[in-house]
Amino acid sequence: MGARVAVVVMRVVDRSVHVSDSSADAPVLHSARRVGYVHFMSSDSLASPRKTHARTLFRGLGPAYDRAGALMSFGQDPRWRRKMVAAVDANSRTRVLDVAAGTGLVSAALRRAYDCDVVALDQSPEMLAMSRQRFRSDPRVEVVLGEAEHLPFATGEFDALTFTYLLRYVDDVPATLGELVRVVRPGGVIASLEFGVPSSPVLRAGWWGVTRAFLPVAGRLISRDWYAVGRFLGPNIAEFARVWPPERLAQQWHEAGIERVQIARMSFGAGVVMWGTKASERA
Repeated sequence: MGARVAVVVMRVVDRSVHVSDSSADAPVLHSARRVGYVHFMSSDSLASPRKTHARTLFRGLGPAYDRAGALMSFGQDPRWRRKMVAAVDANSRTRVLDVAAGTGLVSAALRRAYDCDVVALDQSPEMLAMSRQRFRSDPRVEVVLGEAEHLPFATGEFDALTFTYLLRYVDDVPATLGELVRVVRPGGVIASLEFGVPSSPVLRAGWWGVTRAFLPVAGRLISRDWYAVGRFLGPNIAEFARVWPPERLAQQWHEAGIERVQIARMSFGAGVVMWGTKASERA
C-alpha cells in the first residue's frame, strides 16, 4: 500500500515557521505562508503518480504556459474564462479564492471585472512565480502555494470560488469538490472551467485529429517539454470526459452541497463552464 500523505495546517501569529530534517531519507516538505496560516504540501516523492505528473508536466513551459490553453482551445479560452468569471457575480467587497490559478489569468479577470479581493492558489511554485510577477503592484491579490485537496483556509472563509482545469489532475474528484465547497460561505458562488470533447461526431473526429496528431507534432517543433504536453493533453481530456461527463459531474457538485448547478458548453463542447451556489447549512 502506498504511503499516505499528511498535510498540516497551523495558525501562526506574526512569526515564520521553519521545518527541517537532517535525515537524508526524510521527505522534504514544501511550505506556503499566508497571513495567519502555514500550509505544508506533500513532496513529489510522496505524491501519487497523477499528482506528480501534474506538478512536473508544465514545469518546463515557463512563461509559455498560457499558450497551452490557447492552443488546446483554438484561441477560445479567453471567451471561456469570461463566461466563468461572469457567473461569479461578485463586487468590490467580495473575497474570491481562485484555485489552480496558474499564472493568474483568472485572478486578473476577476480583479478587472469586480475590483474584488482575490487569493490565487496553485500547487506549482513555478506558476505562482509568474502570478507574483503579474500582481506585484496589486495588494489586493494574495498568492498562495497549496493543494486543492487540502486548502489552508477556514470553513466558509470566501464569498466565491473559481477553479480552472483542475479536476483532471486530482486523485479523488468527490473529495476535492467537498474541500472546495467547505471554504465557501453558504450562498456563495462556485464556478469552474474545464476542457471538454465536442458531442458532434464530425467535430469530435476533428478534435481527435488535432489533439492526437497536430499537438504532438507542433510541440516537438517547439521543445521536449511542449512535446510531452502535446502528447498528454488530448488523451487526458478525453478520459476525464468519459469518466466524468458534464451531467455526472453536475450531479457530483449537487452531492457536494452545491445547488442550482448550471452547465454551459462552449465552442461546440470543447470547453465546459459549470457554476452553482453553495447550499445553506443543513440542520
